[in-house]
Amino acid sequence: MSDRAPPLTPDLLMHAYAAGVFPMAETRGANEIFWVDPRKRGIMPLRRFHISRSLARRMRRGGFDVTINAAFEDVVAGCADREETWINDDIARVYTDLHHMGYAHSVEVWQDGMLSGGVYGVAVGAAFCAESMFSRRTDASKIALAFLVDRLIRAGFTLCDTQFLTDHLASLGGIEIDRADYKARLRRALVLHPDFTAPDPATAQDVVQRNTHTS
Repeated sequence: MSDRAPPLTPDLLMHAYAAGVFPMAETRGANEIFWVDPRKRGIMPLRRFHISRSLARRMRRGGFDVTINAAFEDVVAGCADREETWINDDIARVYTDLHHMGYAHSVEVWQDGMLSGGVYGVAVGAAFCAESMFSRRTDASKIALAFLVDRLIRAGFTLCDTQFLTDHLASLGGIEIDRADYKARLRRALVLHPDFTAPDPATAQDVVQRNTHTS
């Protein structure tokens, strides 16, 4: 279900997330956005995130650095840098505003001094609404998501919303639930207030080891 929306503002966006809806644009050049409230919602059960053996080997091998909130606007730009995107200028601007206000966060993966992948989203209560991710090098987005999930668990988040379920997300442990179930989980998450920035930085070895113990 989707409806045409009024002009997007940070306050409106946070109220929308608390109600379980999110904005999209038809194309990068679209002047309007619309609200989306899927009948089936994709989520990533935090304790079921799956790091495959090949990804675990890649992470242990190293050769990359991971940062938090170091290049938010670059991550959004990376997510929008594709032939078809729902991230128009208004969406990029308002999420950047939310980042400066402390509500939107990013995880960045760096290789050879270059941004090779990342993920960004919005924290509302103990729900993290993961908006988009991108990868310029093999497994960079998977590494970003692994570090994101590890941080959410350690910070005390209870819900990771992926909006839709793709084959890629399903391979990592993502599932699909109905709208009523999602909104019940969201209501429970809204009464909690974890701090996304609180956990100490993690190493790849830490992330893989904790995932092995919890998944």
